[in-house]
Amino acid sequence: MDLTGLTLRVAAARPHVLLAAVPGGTAVRLAAERLLRARDWPRASTPAQADLLLVAGPDLPELRTPLERLWRDMPAPRARVHARTADEVEDALNAGRALLGPPAVRHASAAPPADAGGHREGDHGARERHEGDDQTPGHDGHGDHRGHGGHGGHSGGQTEMPGGLPMAGQGADRDGLTLDQLHLPLGPLLADWPAGLTVRLVLQGDVVQRVDVDEPARPIDDAAAEAFWVQPWLRAASGEPVPVGEAVRRRAAAHLDSLGRLLAVAGWPAEAVRAWRLRDDLLSGAPRAAVAPRLERFTRRVGRSRTLAWLTRGIGVVTAQKAREAGVGGPAARAGGDVTSRYRQWLADIRRDLPRLEDPAPLDVAVEDSPRGPWSAEHPPSAALIALLPRLLEGTELAAARLVVASLDPDPDELVSRGVVEVARG
Repeated sequence: MDLTGLTLRVAAARPHVLLAAVPGGTAVRLAAERLLRARDWPRASTPAQADLLLVAGPDLPELRTPLERLWRDMPAPRARVHARTADEVEDALNAGRALLGPPAVRHASAAPPADAGGHREGDHGARERHEGDDQTPGHDGHGDHRGHGGHGGHSGGQTEMPGGLPMAGQGADRDGLTLDQLHLPLGPLLADWPAGLTVRLVLQGDVVQRVDVDEPARPIDDAAAEAFWVQPWLRAASGEPVPVGEAVRRRAAAHLDSLGRLLAVAGWPAEAVRAWRLRDDLLSGAPRAAVAPRLERFTRRVGRSRTLAWLTRGIGVVTAQKAREAGVGGPAARAGGDVTSRYRQWLADIRRDLPRLEDPAPLDVAVEDSPRGPWSAEHPPSAALIALLPRLLEGTELAAARLVVASLDPDPDELVSRGVVEVARG
């Protein structure tokens, strides 16, 4: 029996897709997630699980090196495609499946990848390496382990072991003891993670001692990047009449997107999928009567989960006063507590917005918060959320760090999109 040929045919028919979303590509990511569910193609969370790499969003030169590392860490046979807009997703997936089809093509998959139309790209940067930019996704699926020479003094005697895993240096902990230190970045291309965000941790044991956050990568062309979740607020701020119902529908969908990430990170994938299906129904314009019963069941089930509350209680605590002092508004400030308080605030906000999905009144950006807080192009809400991360993560255990980030879920699109920059400049 030709087991290799059978394996190739199975992989080509139903490939495991690693979705690498970049800043400005939220609409592309959402389109890809919808289509993957419709086709019943499995999502991969690490390169080792993937047959097909789908890059979602505009070109970002700063992310070429980590993208190449994802590509090289995928086992052969493999294929890679790039959808720069939501309209290109279907063609990109079809091109990827075609590349995975004939065994002869699969065995040649180490050749340059293909774009959405199935054309070969140049091998742009497969060997391009910069000091401190070497990335190897972690074997546990939770981060990219890499060296940090040249990044803010992170080198600290650190060297790399085979496979890219960094060896620990040494440093004094808070009790004055000398313990091993490990430099661990989370992001920028991590499943269920803010697109393009890189959070650099210094660990002693499993406790985070220090945190640095990189600026989000920017596209080559600002026009290619869209701040998807705040589009109603951007349009209203520019003078366009926007119904309140459209804004609250987008806000509720954004909260469901964030809840799906948090539930996936917390290990509740079935509810994560339910959150994303509800999100997609809201974005497609489903009437309130069609989604209300399912939304009520979802918010009740997640809100009453004792296991989820136990898993998230007491971590990432920020009081309402501390949030306001840090310039944070919206759900994170109203929750005034830990990860549990923040996801329950999302659930409460969704229930509050449900009766208003078809409200025709004009949107007033000074009255209605955007998904992550009061909207201001000069001071996007996600900028304050990102700035808050170091103080919330320092002192936490590594296992809790991703839950803390997921409970804030800052949107890097707000910092890099053309619409935000144009409004901020007036």
